[in-house]
Amino acid sequence: MSVVSPSIDPATWRPPTLFGTRARRTAFWLAVAAYIVWSLSDLNIDGARVLAGFPRALNMFERMIPPSFERWEILVNGMVESIQMAIASSLLGAVLALPIGIAAAVNLAPRPIYLLARGFIVVGRTFHEIIIAIFFVKLFGFGPVAGLLTLAFASAIFLGKMLAEDIENMKPGPVEAVRATGATFPQVVAYAVAPQVMVKTLGVFIYRLDANLRHSTVVGIVGAGGIGQTLSASFSRYDYDFASAILLSIAALVALGEWFSDWARRRLR
Repeated sequence: MSVVSPSIDPATWRPPTLFGTRARRTAFWLAVAAYIVWSLSDLNIDGARVLAGFPRALNMFERMIPPSFERWEILVNGMVESIQMAIASSLLGAVLALPIGIAAAVNLAPRPIYLLARGFIVVGRTFHEIIIAIFFVKLFGFGPVAGLLTLAFASAIFLGKMLAEDIENMKPGPVEAVRATGATFPQVVAYAVAPQVMVKTLGVFIYRLDANLRHSTVVGIVGAGGIGQTLSASFSRYDYDFASAILLSIAALVALGEWFSDWARRRLR
């Protein structure tokens, strides 16, 4: 039973704040305000230029309405290409993630292999998909090949990291029991590791598939294929009504992917 100190009035007591004292809290917010002022002044933001952009934005939105679906063949081809890129890259990334995830698990891999795999994951996670897409576009040229490789690489890094963490958090008992029978390393993975991480890994894979549907529309802006490349070309030609149709189609695709992801994860529970 807790005892309340008689010197504390329950009616006026307040829980302790994050900063400890009111002076520290005031100093913190003053520092935040000073930093914001310094950042805005250092960025050389031109207020007149910002205000001049609003009429141009209004004009652009007026030209986007109503959306034009007259060239629906180009739109459908771009959407199908994005879906193909998302599915193929997710499957390829899942295959590549298996050895990466196993090698990056400290309770399975030898120390040198573990450090090498973890270093590869850290380096791979350093770069955004757009930067990776620019790199592959330079290597393989414009088109869906660069987009497929970009999303597959990003998927392998992401899924490999998630798989490694799931393996490290699994129960060690089944692994020790299978090892005690004299099983080989592949048998340990198949009969002790896989049953414990399979459901979580499938859930993460479905999430990554949903993410790749969205990313496939973005990497195309730098020339890596898909509907994003069509969108970039329409904006370059000031074809705003067709760009509006593409944006609506992308929103529908992302919503469909979100619905499928939620449905699939519910089935796995």
